[in-house]
Amino acid sequence: MTKILANDGIDANGKSILEAAGFEVVTQKVAQENLATELKNYDAILVRSATKVRKDLIDACPNLKLIGRGGVGMDNIDVEYAKHKGIKVVNTPASSSISVAELVFTHIFTGARFIQITNRVMPEKGNTEFGNLKKIASEGIELKGKTMGIYGFGRIGQEVAKIAVGLGMKVLAFDPFVSNIDLSLDLPALGQNSRIKVTINTVSEESVVLHSDFITFHVPFNEGDKAIVYAPKMAKMKRGVGLINCSRGGVISESDLLAALNSGQVAFAGLDVFEKEPPINMDILAHPHVSLSPHIGGSTKEAQNRIGLEMAEKVIEFFKK
Repeated sequence: MTKILANDGIDANGKSILEAAGFEVVTQKVAQENLATELKNYDAILVRSATKVRKDLIDACPNLKLIGRGGVGMDNIDVEYAKHKGIKVVNTPASSSISVAELVFTHIFTGARFIQITNRVMPEKGNTEFGNLKKIASEGIELKGKTMGIYGFGRIGQEVAKIAVGLGMKVLAFDPFVSNIDLSLDLPALGQNSRIKVTINTVSEESVVLHSDFITFHVPFNEGDKAIVYAPKMAKMKRGVGLINCSRGGVISESDLLAALNSGQVAFAGLDVFEKEPPINMDILAHPHVSLSPHIGGSTKEAQNRIGLEMAEKVIEFFKK
């Protein structure tokens, strides 16, 4: 019987499908330091972002036939080396796009209306600081008419664009591999099968940097790479820009971001990912103009279900061949 270790878990529906197809699926977490020994008993490993499948682990497990990554990015897997060793590597790029895009706007709405400040202060000082908080939060802004910059226009970036268009925002998207995209927006409030099409023409990186009121990043990033967003680039942005990173930790330099937040060049940041996880930069975590979430971009019930189903289909397809 083919044995699969879902080391970062798998949705119950996906597990049931695999088991019905004759696979043994183990979801008990194996610590990273013990994987080299334990994984020798398995034919495949399924991971999310927590477990790392690097060259040393691949070399230690010659029995391994498949590595599955639930989600989009595969920066925690040495993909090319695995392929070189004859191991199939699959992911589920379409399953979590909506969830990540909605989290982007969770952070944008939070920062635009100062909710991160009021949520922190009101439980402790709401009775004494209510007037001051109301004054601060009354400086919030509407999103309609603002410019949404999207750095990386793949599946997630396109879902962000759909929401932005629905809110009446202008969209500037940069992606060196995409020229234009026709987006279909479903509008159920207008009746059954109500859909409109919008064409988004991508622009230069400079246009996104110079002209956006908010910028969200959806790009691949590997450990050890240089930050894409750092002090000189932030200095070129509109003063008071909002930056959102629900992509990969390290895309934005945290030290440069902190300086830009303190100077007011960046009005607020929404962070779901961090240079180190768990995060260690307490100045970022405690900053009043930073909205925080604990790396949950694709972690909704709906996304987890889709990821599990898509992963199960790909695993079955591979092994049945």
